[in-house]
Amino acid sequence: MKLLGVSASPSADSKTLLALTAAVAHVRWRYDDVATDVINLRDLDMAFCDGRDPDRYEGDTRVVIDTVVAADALIIATPMYRGSYTGILKNLVDVLPNDALQGKPVGLIASGGSDHHFLAVEHQLKPLIGFFYGHPIPGAVYLNNDHFAAGRLADPGIIDRLAQLVDAVVEFARRVPRTVVGADRPTITRKTLAET
Repeated sequence: MKLLGVSASPSADSKTLLALTAAVAHVRWRYDDVATDVINLRDLDMAFCDGRDPDRYEGDTRVVIDTVVAADALIIATPMYRGSYTGILKNLVDVLPNDALQGKPVGLIASGGSDHHFLAVEHQLKPLIGFFYGHPIPGAVYLNNDHFAAGRLADPGIIDRLAQLVDAVVEFARRVPRTVVGADRPTITRKTLAET
C-alpha cells in the first residue's frame, strides 16, 4: 500500500507540515507494509491550471499528478485562510484527473491561528474529496497555534488524534475495495480556452 501525505501550506515554517510529518511518522512506525511519501507543494514549481487535459502537464506538475494517482490513500493537510483551504491546494485539485482520488480514503488535517475556521473542514474539504469520489475519513484533525510550542507539535491529545486518523485511513484502504464509490459520475469534459 502507498500512502501519500500532501502539504498545501505556503509557509516556510509551516505548522501544518509539522502536523502532517507527525502523522506520516506514525504510519512509518506502525506499519511495515505501508510505503509513505510526503509532497510539500510549497517546494514545487506547479503550473497554474489552465483547463488543459491533465495528461498534458509536464515537470513538477506531472510528477505530482502521477504521485497522487499512484497512491492508495492520502493525508491532505492545509492551513485555513479566510474560511477556506489554500490556493495551492485549489490549484492541485484543479490539475488532477477526475478519477485521481476515486475510491481512496483521504484523511484531512487543517490548521489555523485559532479555531475560528474549524468548520471549513466539513464545508470545504470533505465535499471537495467527495467530488473526486474519494472517501473523506470522519474525524479530521484541526490544529491551532496553542497545539505547538518551541517550533514543534506539543499537544499530546492532537498527537494521539493524528495517529487515530492515519490508522483509520490505513484500515479503510485495507478493508474497502476501491470500486465502492456509489453511482457513476456524469461525463465532465475539459477544454482549454483555445479549444472552445
